Amino acid sequence: MRTSKITRKTGETDITVELNIDQQTGIEIDTGVGFFNHMLTLFAKHGRFGLKVKAKGDLDVDVHHTVEDTGIVLGQCFKEALGDKEQIERYGNAFVPMDETLAQVTVDLSGRSYLVFNAELENPRLGIYETEVTEDFFQAFAFNNEMNLHANVLYGRNTHHKIEALFKATARAMRAAVTINPEIQGVNSTKGVI
Repeated sequence: MRTSKITRKTGETDITVELNIDQQTGIEIDTGVGFFNHMLTLFAKHGRFGLKVKAKGDLDVDVHHTVEDTGIVLGQCFKEALGDKEQIERYGNAFVPMDETLAQVTVDLSGRSYLVFNAELENPRLGIYETEVTEDFFQAFAFNNEMNLHANVLYGRNTHHKIEALFKATARAMRAAVTINPEIQGVNSTKGVI
């Protein structure tokens, strides 16, 4: 089973993430940020991942540290659980509509960190969630999972829908990329490592 559990404590946050790539063993999300809980829950559901997140952060300051640091730990969990990445598809791509919005996310679990993020999030706040931290979350997730992540909102109006479509598309792209293909010998790279 490809699983991991990582705790990260700083002066700003205390975060534990437990991940099961192969079984949707349960979803328990508690970050103190309602909208972010919703996004992580649907990420796990649509990626078919077992995911538990317990985050305590300095929400009296704002949500930035909590959201970004959760991205760091979630990325680290995927990296640890994937191990040597033998026989994984490596690449994933998903288009996800959300009413008037369409998002596309493409990933490469390449061992190289890069984020491309194209989304205009006009509404600056959804509850206490500051929408600009969405990019910071994906940056932290991509860099700590050592992956390429290209996240694009192609069109849309509603900021909630845009962010939700991005999280769902990321989940589905990740599910495709982590899928084991027995036809792949070793890792899916001419370099022999990813």
